Amino acid sequence: MTTAEIYLEEDFSGDWKTRWVQSHAGSDLGKMEVSSGKFFGDKETARGLQTTQDGKFYAISTAIKEFSNEGKTLVIQYTVKHEQDIDCGGGYLKLGAFEQETFGGSTKYSIMFGPDICGSSTKKTHVIFSYKEKPLEKKKEVRCESDTLSHLYTLIVRPDNTYEVQIDRNKVDSGALVDGWDFLEPTQIRDPDEKKPEDWVDEAEIQDPEDKQPEGYEDTQARIADPKATKPDDWDRESDGEWEPPQIDNPAYKGIWSAKRIKNPAYKGVWEAKLIDNPR
Repeated sequence: MTTAEIYLEEDFSGDWKTRWVQSHAGSDLGKMEVSSGKFFGDKETARGLQTTQDGKFYAISTAIKEFSNEGKTLVIQYTVKHEQDIDCGGGYLKLGAFEQETFGGSTKYSIMFGPDICGSSTKKTHVIFSYKEKPLEKKKEVRCESDTLSHLYTLIVRPDNTYEVQIDRNKVDSGALVDGWDFLEPTQIRDPDEKKPEDWVDEAEIQDPEDKQPEGYEDTQARIADPKATKPDDWDRESDGEWEPPQIDNPAYKGIWSAKRIKNPAYKGVWEAKLIDNPR
């Protein structure tokens, strides 16, 4: 038999505003309301927080009792639905200890989880852990959904230091925490005090000093008069001026001359400072 302690379960019934605090950290924060949305299967169970203004940031929070997941499996799960095609916006949550009235983008947190969309290049599920006062982004991005349907996002962190990310109960990412994030600092680093020698040659190729520009090469012009052009019969020199044939690209033009490139005999490779033990 499996038992679990629930620290937060919210269906936004009753007087939800007594449980949730709208942040007043800045004038650019929009107002959130509770709604079942434009479409739903069951109006009561579909209730959720809804943004009400375009082009705004949002910050709202509710309190849970302090807890530790040491030796336990932690599960964070919630539903996100975008009711319009979204170009740039996030529906992620943050878990941490902070002042609710001043909660904002710069507020420190323990875990950040959920979808973030911005243009065509960013469509990811944030999974960020705060470690030693520094937020650790996941090494490999996890995709997110960007359509207008409801999607269930789940983060599972187990006591054996493994994790799993699910979307709609389907596993989309999993593994060891130390493999997914840089929790452990490297045992060796490049010596910050070592400098590249002034005579270090890091050009892999050079121009061939033996290669010479052919005689007459510079005399070839990029544009020439069209040899097939003829002066119109009705051309009037007095009113039209001196006739000149139109210019065309010169098929014999080879471009600006430059010597061919060869391997640099003095090349020493890419310079890197030597590795030393990380003093951390």
